[in-house]
Amino acid sequence: METRCPKRPTRRQFLSSVAFTVLAGSAAPVLARSISGSLPWEARSADPPVQVRPGGWLFFTQEEVATMEAVVDRLVPADDLSIGGKEAGCVVYLDRQLAGSYGASSRLYTGGPFLPGLPTQGYQKPETPAERYRAGLAGLNAWTRDNKGGKRFSELSPDEQDVVLKDLEAGKISISEHLDAKSFFNLMLSNTMEGFFADPIYGGNKDMASWKMLGFPGARYDYRDHVTKHNQPYPLPPVSIAGSTEWITR
Repeated sequence: METRCPKRPTRRQFLSSVAFTVLAGSAAPVLARSISGSLPWEARSADPPVQVRPGGWLFFTQEEVATMEAVVDRLVPADDLSIGGKEAGCVVYLDRQLAGSYGASSRLYTGGPFLPGLPTQGYQKPETPAERYRAGLAGLNAWTRDNKGGKRFSELSPDEQDVVLKDLEAGKISISEHLDAKSFFNLMLSNTMEGFFADPIYGGNKDMASWKMLGFPGARYDYRDHVTKHNQPYPLPPVSIAGSTEWITR
């Protein structure tokens, strides 16, 4: 173990470093396919995404909702900079993603063969994100019931939840015979950051809270007047793909 370590970044610095990576990665992937016998485009494929509205759950069970809300509030705890992951809608975002093409891996090749890969190659197993969450959350609650006095993860204190998540991240606990604890933690962390930083149209980032925290302009069509104004806060509020909140017809 090293006797000295560099100064740890602040929460704002950490969130700032991942925000633009997540935003850049949220763009729709380019898909290769044969166009023989069909048009190389689909009607209305360039239309904006449909606004996700809170209310009801499409994928998660109530127990899974309670677990995930507890998880995202520890990964993105509320403080004087922003609201927490639960209030920001991270679980709503993830629920809708898991109920759609992301949860089913419908845009990925999943036909095998399945061999161990390098860390840089990403996930190399056949289970879809939906299957990983279903097994992972069940395994997490089973582990806490067996090792934390019969309590589910959501029933633990915040400090206890932090310890469990750190052990999960380090791979010190086993939640499923077929699911690596560390990779499941990384999956939850990545999806939570997506929900916190992605455009609110997808169900998370309520009221563009993370964008306001960072000073990110959002989907404004033009902010050239401010590009050269270095180290100056952006003076205008952010705008979602859906437009300004003042423009939405209620």
